[in-house]
Amino acid sequence: MTKAELIEEVSRVVEMTRKDSEVIVETIFSSVCRALHSGDKIEIRGFGSFRTRQRQSRVGRNPKTGARVDVPAKRIPYFKPSKELKDLVNGGEDHGPDLDGDDED
Repeated sequence: MTKAELIEEVSRVVEMTRKDSEVIVETIFSSVCRALHSGDKIEIRGFGSFRTRQRQSRVGRNPKTGARVDVPAKRIPYFKPSKELKDLVNGGEDHGPDLDGDDED
């Protein structure tokens, strides 16, 4: 699913304009990015958690020339899925919350 498809899905399910749905999706993504940038972790119950991990500096190799390259230490974003999400992906019965209220999947 692309971001555009996600915006369309939110627009359809919540019955609001595409523009309003785009603002909602962009706000969620920017909030997650800001939190990770400041070192916070984000926990969404039933979905998973976002956090950062520290990678140590290391010596790598340029694949074209074979020259040694120093790779600096850095933080990387990391997503850890919840047990519910893992079960759902691996064939669980539940398909997430019924946001459109029609009780059909």
